[in-house]
Amino acid sequence: MLVIDDDACVRDIIEASLAHAGFRVTALPDGKRISQILSGGDVAVAMVDLTLQDEDGLAITRRLRERYDIGIVIVSRRSEMTDRVIGLEIGADDYLPKPFAPRELVARVRSVMRRFDARSQPDDQRQRSRLTFLGFGLDLGGMTLRDPEGKPVVLTTGEFKLLETLVTHANRVLSRDQLLDLLYDRDTPAFDRSVDVKVGRLRRKLGDDPDNPRMIRTVRNGGYVFVAEVTAP
Repeated sequence: MLVIDDDACVRDIIEASLAHAGFRVTALPDGKRISQILSGGDVAVAMVDLTLQDEDGLAITRRLRERYDIGIVIVSRRSEMTDRVIGLEIGADDYLPKPFAPRELVARVRSVMRRFDARSQPDDQRQRSRLTFLGFGLDLGGMTLRDPEGKPVVLTTGEFKLLETLVTHANRVLSRDQLLDLLYDRDTPAFDRSVDVKVGRLRRKLGDDPDNPRMIRTVRNGGYVFVAEVTAP
């Protein structure tokens, strides 16, 4: 775990809460040593405050998403809907407003960590959970997606969970409330706008035109439905 927050009291609370839950934590007051810490390759999740003194937290979040395959949780006193949407749009997996309860903090981190835990599944389990659609290869066990040319498509934890949910419920209309129930833990608050944000990002990465969709279709007053044919190799 990597924690980036310039408030020493908040850093101490986060570090103590996560350490008590069994996580190994490195806490930084700014973004100067991020590359050095992440070069070791043993960080699965980074928690980033938006209002750092040396660099904007959104810029750090964007850089982390572009360069590293890790989970990202934004922690901020800026709790307006606009801030949350922007954070999700640039690649954060979750957004936790301050002040927060330590129990909720740990629940959010564990939810993001499931992506990395899934990678340790045995190969035979991964083989049984591979699906294809329109040339894309989706590995549910390894939590990876490859395009028709075999190149990896980088997805955030939230984007992958959304794609998995839609694909495994293909040809079934799912409302935003249903998607929230399927995507998030009961003890993890969320808002329906986050579904629309993730769908938009997922469509862009899949090259799916929302005006003429081949995969994810919007159902007016209904929600979303995955319409491409899904097969198991």
